[in-house]
Amino acid sequence: MSARLMAGLKTRRYVIAAMVACVFVGADRQIRLDAQSQQPQPRHGRLFPPQDLGLLEQPDRTLWQKPDQIMDAVHVADGSTVADIGAGAGWFTIRLAQRVGPKGKVYAQDVQRLMLDAIKRRVQREGLENVTTVQAHGNDPMLPAKTLDAILMVDAYQEVENRVDYLRNLANALKPTGLIGIVNWKPGRGGPGPDEPTERIERSVVEADAAAAGLRVLAQENLQYQYLLVLAP
Repeated sequence: MSARLMAGLKTRRYVIAAMVACVFVGADRQIRLDAQSQQPQPRHGRLFPPQDLGLLEQPDRTLWQKPDQIMDAVHVADGSTVADIGAGAGWFTIRLAQRVGPKGKVYAQDVQRLMLDAIKRRVQREGLENVTTVQAHGNDPMLPAKTLDAILMVDAYQEVENRVDYLRNLANALKPTGLIGIVNWKPGRGGPGPDEPTERIERSVVEADAAAAGLRVLAQENLQYQYLLVLAP
């Protein structure tokens, strides 16, 4: 057998061996990925599905949501540093960013990456440069300590599992004079809110959670379909 033929056969054996190795490596990787996908994932309560974001963008939302009234209640002003908790697609984030202006700052926080990606696109379209997205984890809102003038959580309180701990962690991000605004749906059905009763948290429940977290109810306001509680350290 010629040296050239022997060299060719040797090269072919190396190629075949490499192809077989790739098949096994790929199969092993797929098995590991499948196994990972079957592992229990961290829970954050009942999260709002990203595919339903259109429900948060109804044309009449400004009329019944009263964003200016809510922002006034928690003293959001020009130059404020604020956070939008459970920001979704950024409906409130945009309005907060416009209210605080270029000297202010908005942390748009959510546990779902798809929501934060949607906010980034929206902020870019609006030409806003004062918004930072933050991905939270469990009971940690991932906000800088002692820096915020106001925190808003609109229609997201029901998604939190350990609410007392979460409120404590939110309070840790506030300046001494900072405020937390909790907006949630009134009990019952009707209006733009959810039909599922568990997604409508009683005002008294939030008040009890706040007291357990060492917070006081500074003010409360009655919206058309919701209530607003203003909490202070």
